[in-house]
Amino acid sequence: MKVVRDPRDLPRSVRAVAIGSFDGIHLGHRRVLDVAFETGLPVAALTFDPHPRVLLGQYVELLTTLERKVELLVEYGIEEIVVLRFDQELAQMTPEQFKLRHLDPLGAQIVVAGPDFRFGHDRAGDLALLQEEGILTRVVDPVPGVSSSTIRDALAEGDAVRAASLLGRPYELDGRVVPGLARGAKLGFPTANLVFAPHQLVPRDGIYAGFGNGHRAAVSIGRNIHFGSGGERRIEVHLIDYSGDLYGQRLVVELWQRLREEQTFSSEAALTEQIGRDVQAAREAVRPEPALELE
Repeated sequence: MKVVRDPRDLPRSVRAVAIGSFDGIHLGHRRVLDVAFETGLPVAALTFDPHPRVLLGQYVELLTTLERKVELLVEYGIEEIVVLRFDQELAQMTPEQFKLRHLDPLGAQIVVAGPDFRFGHDRAGDLALLQEEGILTRVVDPVPGVSSSTIRDALAEGDAVRAASLLGRPYELDGRVVPGLARGAKLGFPTANLVFAPHQLVPRDGIYAGFGNGHRAAVSIGRNIHFGSGGERRIEVHLIDYSGDLYGQRLVVELWQRLREEQTFSSEAALTEQIGRDVQAAREAVRPEPALELE
């Protein structure tokens, strides 16, 4: 597996190149990758960091960190990944410059992308232009009902099951564990306080069942309103039957289903009883799978 920032860092060879932002590596992105594999050529994925909308000053909540996106591409079988820095220089390139600088060094014989793919200054380049320039292309139709936007909408509603059906796997919280307030430990349910990278999507507040670090998990997203008026938004993960120190480590947690809203309690005893019920529900939760009609 090779991950590079410059296409010239890969040996020039005949390739099929799948291009896209690939945020989430959802079922639509997988269709693009599948079509690239079907060419029979070695496949490279070309993607961008940061997301192009960030440079344009548009707010975007990302479904995957760059680190996780690369991992998911590798898990899907992509052995060569080019991560182009999407900056003003890249945005101002003409389509011809983009082809010469980023596609020709890869030996791109076939370029595979969705119908909305554009490149170069003012989005002037498309797959038809590449075809005119002698590069074969494959336009991949979207999977009906599947897009990064629809997945974001599902997560905004807390619908982790629906999000999983569109992603092809459960949505993941991906962050670093930092010291918290130790409230969970005092109640007998120690939690890992998870901090996200900027622009990462945090689903609707509530209590979720999930899985991380080899353990089922009960996950709290919100402002700890059961301790009073609340405060800053937190992600707290209780890994069931886990003992160990996670401080400073990266933790990726799948969200399987939303169990309930955050709520206040009359006493710590009542809160502890509810957490116990949440943990039991997380033990019994079923990992969601893609909807068959979307495959």
